[in-house]
Amino acid sequence: MKITAIKAFQVDLPLKEGRYSWSNGNYVEVFDATVVAIETDSGLTGYAECCPLGSTYLPSYARGVRAGLEEVAPRLIGLDPTNLGLVNRAMDAALNGHPYVKAPLDIACWDLLGKAAGMPLVQLLGGVAQQEVKLYRAISQDDPETMAARIGGYKAEGYTKFQLKVGGAADDDIARIRACRGILDAGDILVADANTGWTRHEAARVVDAVADLDVYIEQPCPTYEECLSIRRRTAKPFVMDENITGLDVLVRGLADDAMDVINLKISKVGGLSKARTMRDLCVAHGIPMTIEDTWGGDIVTATIAHLAQSTPEEFVFSATDFNSYGTKTIARNAPKRANGAMKAPTGPGLGIEPDFNVLGAPVLSFG
Repeated sequence: MKITAIKAFQVDLPLKEGRYSWSNGNYVEVFDATVVAIETDSGLTGYAECCPLGSTYLPSYARGVRAGLEEVAPRLIGLDPTNLGLVNRAMDAALNGHPYVKAPLDIACWDLLGKAAGMPLVQLLGGVAQQEVKLYRAISQDDPETMAARIGGYKAEGYTKFQLKVGGAADDDIARIRACRGILDAGDILVADANTGWTRHEAARVVDAVADLDVYIEQPCPTYEECLSIRRRTAKPFVMDENITGLDVLVRGLADDAMDVINLKISKVGGLSKARTMRDLCVAHGIPMTIEDTWGGDIVTATIAHLAQSTPEEFVFSATDFNSYGTKTIARNAPKRANGAMKAPTGPGLGIEPDFNVLGAPVLSFG
């Protein structure tokens, strides 16, 4: 099998709630997603999606996906997409860094591998390890009462895990955490996610002020070293996210006992090939994961579901169904949430079929 063409489609993904807000005043109202199609001489086509969380969350941005494809995609024409190692080496040779650009190309090749094998990716990524994947709901930053009310609404939909967007003024965040924990039941999970928004002294104040609550602390500060400092000051279970950019940082974090949980974002680390390696290392070292991505729609959600459902349940802290946050359907057969959980599609590869009536004509074409 050889790659004959690579195409990219751009699609806007509006939000049901209108706006998604997190630390330092950041917000997005309409997400800009790129869908990649890799065509082959076998007649099979592989698909993937990449959707950065705005331009300030990580060193990535929506138009950067498409700019990076112009550098990388031509170098893949003629390669065997099922030779994933070769494809990833070719991408790294074509563009230094920018893993989020390479992620949809890697994932589309996995989709082709699954289609060629006649198997869903959950099987190729390790086999079905759990019957369904429990989901968390991200609660956009707002005043304490509004955030607590949103949790109440989503709890009624079957969610039991909630990621609270904090990272604002310390006093406001203390109030947010207390209000939201107060409406939850014993056994419900609450994560206070600062998204790098606190300085070290603010983080120290918050973790001390909520020491009596059942709450996880996630990515309080911008740097690994600052987060490690806060980790050593609190007995609260600790989640690392933005700083876990690849295998090297994960190995360092394991050695430093820097976290109890990580967020494994597939596009942030470069696609399924690298995410699977990191997943397996976490399992070997007893570190649960939130398996997710930066954002996305139906195709991203399917990718998350395959990796998560092939991971033993005790090591999936949670996962994300991003397609339930938006108003637009871009692919058929994508996972649908049921009582706070989802399952991977059962068809070969990702098991989804893009809706080109929604995606329209490609904005880039190579080959």
